[in-house]
Amino acid sequence: MNDAGTDGRHADAVAADETVVEPPDEFRESAAVADDDDVYDAFERDWPDAWGRAADLLDWERDPDTVLDDSNPPFYQWFPDGRLNAATNCVDRHLDERRNQLAIRWFGKRGERRSYTYADLHREVNAAAAGLRELGVEEGDVVTLYLPMIPELPVTMLACARIGAPHNVVFAGLSADALATRIDAADSAYLVTCDGYYRREDAFNQKSRADNARLQADGSLEATVVVDRLGDALDVPLGEDEHDYGTLLAPHDGETVEPVARDATDLLFVMYTSGTTGRPKGVEHATGGYLAHVAWTTRNVLDVRPTDTYWCAADIGWITGHSYGVYGPLALGTTTVLYEGSPDYPDRDRVWDLIERNAVSVFYTSPTAIRSFMKWGAEYPEAHDLSSIRLLGTVGESITPKAWHWYREHVGGGDAPVVDTWWQTETGAIALATLPGVSDMKPGKVGPPLPGIDARVVDRDGDPVEAGEAGYLTIDRPWPGMCRGLREGDERYRREYWAETTEGWRYRTGDGATVDEDGYVTILGRVDDVINVRARRFNTAELESAIVAADGVTEAAVVGDDSGGVIAYVTTRGDVDPDPILRESIERRVANAVGEVARPDRVVFTPELPKTRSGKIMRRLLEDIARGEEFGDVSALRNPEVVGEIESTVREEE
Repeated sequence: MNDAGTDGRHADAVAADETVVEPPDEFRESAAVADDDDVYDAFERDWPDAWGRAADLLDWERDPDTVLDDSNPPFYQWFPDGRLNAATNCVDRHLDERRNQLAIRWFGKRGERRSYTYADLHREVNAAAAGLRELGVEEGDVVTLYLPMIPELPVTMLACARIGAPHNVVFAGLSADALATRIDAADSAYLVTCDGYYRREDAFNQKSRADNARLQADGSLEATVVVDRLGDALDVPLGEDEHDYGTLLAPHDGETVEPVARDATDLLFVMYTSGTTGRPKGVEHATGGYLAHVAWTTRNVLDVRPTDTYWCAADIGWITGHSYGVYGPLALGTTTVLYEGSPDYPDRDRVWDLIERNAVSVFYTSPTAIRSFMKWGAEYPEAHDLSSIRLLGTVGESITPKAWHWYREHVGGGDAPVVDTWWQTETGAIALATLPGVSDMKPGKVGPPLPGIDARVVDRDGDPVEAGEAGYLTIDRPWPGMCRGLREGDERYRREYWAETTEGWRYRTGDGATVDEDGYVTILGRVDDVINVRARRFNTAELESAIVAADGVTEAAVVGDDSGGVIAYVTTRGDVDPDPILRESIERRVANAVGEVARPDRVVFTPELPKTRSGKIMRRLLEDIARGEEFGDVSALRNPEVVGEIESTVREEE
């Protein structure tokens, strides 16, 4: 690990607000763990068996007798002798009690609406499962899903789970190159995509991008299923081994596909995330531990109940959408909201209008989105009746105390608990957060580790740091939602994440953090070269390599700005004019190589990048400049004079 993100300056900045906020008495009395004040002690006394209470939230084909098999660390196995099916837990088991309750409320980008009761969802999941089987999909086959936020995405995920076929969801905004890489890496023979989707008012051809990926892939794809999202707005011909989603499902309408019981340790899905080498990592999640952890945290951290209308605003193409947009709420029999559009389209009160019209009671979004809401103005949420909101959640990066208070005041009516959460693709589910019915909240601090999670902040030698000192966030005991390994093999899994200590195996999160006297953790950011772009993680090498490939570019550094966008700092050869044509070329290269979501919002040309005396680019300093923050003493840099020049350039271009 390096020292980026763990310097005292950032620790001081984020720890400035020491306010303690208690949840309202009414909330404490009704919260999921309100009658379990000793939950932390109970988990500590009875670890790991206490995690059996998470397994108890699920229906098992064969109940597990063993909670944890830790005989082969760090390849831990949760509920290893249990068998279950994820789709049964998310759909079938709710039919007796809430057959006609809404499972999904979907809102399209152009005002379309679709609702699925649990009976409707059961019907379509079964038809999709039968259709996939007709194409030859069998238990263990990986199916890649390349879809926007439309109902067919969770339906197909659950259809895959029903027949025991792991899914590999690729965010719809990623490029053809990125899709091809993930198809090959996952050894996927089947692809489900769509004709296109809307960007603002324009119809975008998603099928064309999928076709390009298919040409680049190694030829292993056997069949492609295409959802008709745009209708007459875009005519997309289907070729050989390509099937229309509706036509494929129609003959199977009303069929019931027997769910395939899976070992708890069997693969449920693979999800690709940024790696330290720039190549994405295929994170594999097992069925039993993942689903149990997600169900337990949805219930106890987000306080979600079957009677709620709940909205996780994350795209399903990322882990938050998987865990808390699909599997968590549906496992609990809740109504979950899916929204295809952006929060400011067609206008800036779209989010608040949806919350008001649907009486959303729990809303889970990112600090990036909250900062945008703040910039647009409190008049937008205040123009709507948001009294249905009982709890607010945040995820994706650290939230500042200022944003925390604004969120609670203007969205939560001044008294709704704000549950800040920390977790990762690799952890599968929330690992650090306050329990809203038990713990007080500290704005800007994510909170203590959840019961049963042994998270620590340590120094370079692995020793605990003093309160308030910056260090590295680690997890020193296994947890149910943890990934079972990487698609790339056991050696990379060990190398990327694990360190063997005298006490056992330690999971290295890659995040810098501080911890206070009460055990509340503040996340300082990544200590490797990964940035958050609109609440999605990208490796800087992945973006910077695309920039440096532009003719005349010699070096590049990318950072995130205050709105979640990308700022690219670029140096060029002395004989190259950094003109608008080059700027457009850089932006286009990143969009083509990674996806439109990563297209730089600004390209700043500079004769040099600020570097330490050992030659390391100071991305944290560049991020401070992009965000307009104070950056302190720069005398230790090899080229401190360039900092003022970069800052002036950034300010002139604003």
